[in-house]
Amino acid sequence: MEPRFDYSTSPLAAKIIKHLSSAAKAAESAGLPAEIPNLVLLRASQINGCGFCTDMHYKDAVHAQEDPIRLNLVAAWHEATVFTDAERAALALTEEGTRIADARTGVDDDVWESARKQFSDDELVGLIALIAVINAYNRLNVLVGTPAGTYQPGQFA
Repeated sequence: MEPRFDYSTSPLAAKIIKHLSSAAKAAESAGLPAEIPNLVLLRASQINGCGFCTDMHYKDAVHAQEDPIRLNLVAAWHEATVFTDAERAALALTEEGTRIADARTGVDDDVWESARKQFSDDELVGLIALIAVINAYNRLNVLVGTPAGTYQPGQFA
C-alpha cells in the first residue's frame, strides 16, 4: 500500500507536523501518569481507524514497558478490569472527545466530572491537548492513507 501523499516531500507539511509535535510535547509535560498518554493515543487511533497511529502507539507503549494484555484490552476498556479509575476517566474523555459529533452535547457532563475528579488542572489541560493532537494526526494519516506496520519505536525521536 502506498500513501496518497508523502509528507516528507512538502516543506509546508513538515512545518505543520513540527507544530503538532510541539503541542504534543507541551501536553506531555502536564504531569499525567506515564501510562495515560499511551492509552489515550492508542484509543483515539483505534476509534479513528488510523492504522499507522494504532501501530505506532501500541509499539511505543510496549517499548515503554506497558503490559501488552492491557493494550489489547484498550478497545474493550468498558468491560476490562485492568484499568485504574484515572485511566478509565481518561479513556472515557478520549472516546467522547474523539466522537464529539456523535453526542448532542459533545462530552457528557458525567464524563467531564469524572475526569475533573481524577486530574489536576494542568493534567486535564494536557489530556485535552493530547486528545486534540492525536485526532489531528489520525486525520492527517487517514486522509493520505499512511500505511501501517513498519513503525519502529523511537523512529520520530
